[in-house]
Amino acid sequence: MSPSAAARPGAAIPEGPALAPSILSADFARLAEEIRAVTDGGAGLLHLDVMDGHFVPNLTIGPPVVASIRRVTALPLDCHLMIEEPDRYVERFVEAGADMISVHQETATHLHRTVHLIRDRGVRCGVALNPATPIATLDDILPDLDYVLLMSVNPGFGGQRFLPAVIPKIRALRETIAARGLKTRIEVDGGVASDNLPALLEAGATLFVAGSAVFDGKDPRPRAAGLVQILRRANGAA
Repeated sequence: MSPSAAARPGAAIPEGPALAPSILSADFARLAEEIRAVTDGGAGLLHLDVMDGHFVPNLTIGPPVVASIRRVTALPLDCHLMIEEPDRYVERFVEAGADMISVHQETATHLHRTVHLIRDRGVRCGVALNPATPIATLDDILPDLDYVLLMSVNPGFGGQRFLPAVIPKIRALRETIAARGLKTRIEVDGGVASDNLPALLEAGATLFVAGSAVFDGKDPRPRAAGLVQILRRANGAA
């Protein structure tokens, strides 16, 4: 069984399928309002993309913004570190209020050490894989992970087109997890929208990061609610 870090008080990670709106696509001038709207729409957690301009060609947020978001929401904060040398910054994101932290296999030189650095601080730990990175690269570390984040676009920018090749990758990872008797969750990030949600759920993903499919410059509440309803129907819920 995959070990599970203790949840931060007031930030219970959803056990079933959950929508994780990516604030990368939100209106930062109205961020607290946007967060309240997606919460009302049924979001289970918030996805925070952290980019350093080195590992990926973009710069986004850091620990101070995470801390500001922590003050306005009780939703779990899912921090995706698309950065070089993640060990240097893990503690700061934990202190800022992260409940989940994922690092990239492609950039964590000593992955086992990084994973346990995160876990030892009581935060759920994930490893992210770029579209071209095989899931076999996680064979040795998989039992130590709470979740695997499979990228369905090349990381760096929001609004990219979904890469369908991630669907068989999800299935293969789900089969590996089941065969090894693990409880590791599968998260998918990139181009997630109403037209691919059922297939992603059927393949084995349970956490779904959606950016432009939720935030469109208008009220994100109904868009989040619509995606949550699709998940519920596809999962057989009322």
